[in-house]
Parts: sequence; structure tokens; C-alpha cells
Amino acid sequence: MASKPIERFTADEYLTMERAAQYKSEYIDGEIVAMAGASEPHNLIVTNIVIELGVQLRGGPCRVYTSDMRVDVRESGLYAYPNIVALCGEPILSDDQQDNLRNPAVIIEVLSKSTEAYDRGKKSMKYRRIESLLEYLLVAQEKTHVEHYVRQPNGGWLLSEFTTLGDEIHLYSIDSRLKLSAIYNKVSISES
Repeated sequence: MASKPIERFTADEYLTMERAAQYKSEYIDGEIVAMAGASEPHNLIVTNIVIELGVQLRGGPCRVYTSDMRVDVRESGLYAYPNIVALCGEPILSDDQQDNLRNPAVIIEVLSKSTEAYDRGKKSMKYRRIESLLEYLLVAQEKTHVEHYVRQPNGGWLLSEFTTLGDEIHLYSIDSRLKLSAIYNKVSISES
């Protein structure tokens, strides 16, 4: 039995459909992928991080966005909604709709069983091609574990892992700190 061919769309077709849709989808290499809902721990972690960064960035030149800010990585065939995005300075938006961010400095994804392979694989590879991106965090929701990738001067990425509630991550590109105890506040998990 032959499989049904995957329907492919241009980036412009995706943006037209996405802006009229009642639900969010991501665009990867011509395919439109519907986004699933998130669990309670996932939502708590995202909220905790947004609150922590929002308080620290208030009044300064940096800003934080939730998952409603689409990131435009069209050069590598991706439009995505990271869980959290931050940057310093003025945002670069790709068109007059002002809904496609081009210059994130920090991207944070909270992992789930259904998205972990994608977040670690193809999506991560495409994110790392964003010139402005300096830091990328992958946050586990089932255990205390955060991976912090930092772009190096030679273009490579350095990984640091944090696994205890007493650990603190310095996000140097936005001059902020995230304590794991704050990230996992009210989340029922065990330390790794």
C-alpha cells in the first residue's frame, strides 16, 4: 500500500494560513505541523521562567516573550513558537504584521515526551543557525535537569548541565540568572 505524499507549502502560504488559524502550527521544511497542548508541569515551568526573567528584565533594554511570539528562521525552513524567547535591544520583526521575530538571543524549550526528539534534533539544529542566538536552554519537566548551550566565539556550542534545585544558570546574553528552585517551583518532580 502506497503512503500518501506529504503536502508541502511555501513559507508565504504557511504565514497566510497561520495568521487566520484558530490554533498554532509550526512550519518546517515545507510541512505544517500542528502544535499539541501542554501538561500542567510544562505550563508551570514556562510560567515560572517568564516570571523570573520578566522581573529581572523590567525597566532595562531586554525583553522576554512567551510561546505566542513566532520565530522566523526562514533561511533554514523554520517558523516556530519556542516556549520562551528573550533578547536585548530592539526586536527585528520580519514584516508589517509584527509577529515574526528574527533576532532572539535566548531560546528556551521545555521538553515533553512528544516533542523531545524534535526539540533536540531538527529544531535545535535550525535554531542554532540563527545568527543572533547566543544561548539555548532545554528544560526537562519530569526531573530536575536543564541543559544550557552557549555559542562560543568560534561558532561552536558549549553545554553545561544543571541538576539540583540549588543550581543557578547565568544567562549572560540578557544578564539574568535562573535558579532551578525557581524554574521548578510547585512542580512535582524529583531531583536527577
